[in-house]
Amino acid sequence: MHKLAVQPPAEAALKVYTKRGDDGTTGLLYGGRVDKDDLRTEAYGTVDEACSALGLARAHLTDEPEWHDRILAAQREMFVLGAQLATHTDHWEQLSDGVSRVTPEMIPAMEQAIDALTAEYPLPGEFVVPGQRPAGAAIDLARTIVRRAERTAVAMHRREMLPDDLLVRYLNRLSDYLFVLARSVEGGAYTRTRA
Repeated sequence: MHKLAVQPPAEAALKVYTKRGDDGTTGLLYGGRVDKDDLRTEAYGTVDEACSALGLARAHLTDEPEWHDRILAAQREMFVLGAQLATHTDHWEQLSDGVSRVTPEMIPAMEQAIDALTAEYPLPGEFVVPGQRPAGAAIDLARTIVRRAERTAVAMHRREMLPDDLLVRYLNRLSDYLFVLARSVEGGAYTRTRA
């Protein structure tokens, strides 16, 4: 009888479940565990939510490469932000600028993008009801989620869980950028809060 040799896979398959979080904790990048309801976990989890909402917007813009690519760029920056938030400050020296650590230069770069968009699509002088188009609505959803992440980062900063306010400022500017991006994707059209 012929025996078949069973070869182990070249690499072990990555499993989604580890069961380590069954106790209500989660691992941080570069070590350490925190409760799943810790402010740090709340912050980077909220950034992840916003990134997913932007994915919905991007999926609606596959035929509009300018907007599609701007959203993808924002999502990629949000992964940088999320990585930094998911790392205890004791390990921030292990992070890489622009890859896993937000840099101060990222804020004026976003401000330049905001200014360029508002030059082409001036902002309305009143509040806007989201939903002019699906992509714009998804960007507005992401904006409100980013505002929640910002509130959590403010709480972290007040509790001295962040060494400075850079991430708070970045989140504030990101929500501004997303507001402007939503208005731009909608071509400057909007629904007023009153008929």
